[in-house]
Amino acid sequence: MNYWDTFLSFFFHLVPNEHDSDPRLVSMDDLSGNEIPLHFLFRLQGYVVHVVVLYERSGNYLWHGVLRLKPNMDRKFAPFRRLDYGHNAGAYDRPELVLTTLDGLDVRIPRNISGFLTEYSQARFLECRYRDARSFFQLYPDDTSPEAMNFRMKAKALLHLAARILTELRVPFWLSSGTCLGWFRQCGIIPYSKDVDLGIWIKDYRHDISQAFQKAGLPLKHKFGKVEDSLELSFQGLDVKLDIFFFYEETDVVWNGGTQAKSGKKFKYVFPKFTLCWTELMDLKVRVPCETVDYVSANYGPTWNTPVKTWDWKSSPPNVQDNGVWPVREWDEVIQVY
Repeated sequence: MNYWDTFLSFFFHLVPNEHDSDPRLVSMDDLSGNEIPLHFLFRLQGYVVHVVVLYERSGNYLWHGVLRLKPNMDRKFAPFRRLDYGHNAGAYDRPELVLTTLDGLDVRIPRNISGFLTEYSQARFLECRYRDARSFFQLYPDDTSPEAMNFRMKAKALLHLAARILTELRVPFWLSSGTCLGWFRQCGIIPYSKDVDLGIWIKDYRHDISQAFQKAGLPLKHKFGKVEDSLELSFQGLDVKLDIFFFYEETDVVWNGGTQAKSGKKFKYVFPKFTLCWTELMDLKVRVPCETVDYVSANYGPTWNTPVKTWDWKSSPPNVQDNGVWPVREWDEVIQVY
């Protein structure tokens, strides 16, 4: 057992001030003993000690839950609003720890302190809506056909590969379009979507992205637009396509572009501004828009919770706008199909 495990186990044996249901088990009605300790608060000589319990999740990352106070909790026990942790759930990569001495005590701290503090500022985590997903499947039974299961397996492999490539390039990304909808609505991949969709801010674009994906065995299927306007990349996985949409920021909104290859028509998909949170999908720690309802509603309308298997990317999204036509002289640059 390593030090980190010993550290957590020590506090597991104390009586917790705050505990809650394991969010991964929230949809299971017949499970007993599903409460887990999340936070410990101690007072000593006028000081408050806040111990945050971190759990390793299946995506090989560390997670802590929200600090929720029970109705009978003494609100004067600690300055709860001033606590650094617990306002939201959080997710972190497992840090490398080093031994140091603080006030005569041997303690372990992250080796890369600045990196950990950066993670802390961006650590907010959104749990999948397990109960809502179960209700969804009661209305629309899950597709468990061999074809659907095979697609999910390939989509998972493609998502993990894309995440590894972009992480190595230090390019932040998030689940977008149908992949985001699948996570939010049913905690999984929509089997009839036939692709994986990711979003990236255009400011994070790197010219070696295409090369990195192709080096990993994902050939470029098409490249539409240009860095200055409506850039979109598509790579071909094993029977599953990966679409990467680049997002542009304006004063009040953000948008990504689309291009029709045969006509050169341009389209614009407009979203309200959003921030990014972590979540878990298919055993992978990934980002999603924190304001997920607004994001999904913009792209799929108020009936996003109803499956739609016939979808025209040029006209079905309620947030799509005509955005002109590419000049013919630019077609060789902005319409590249392989």
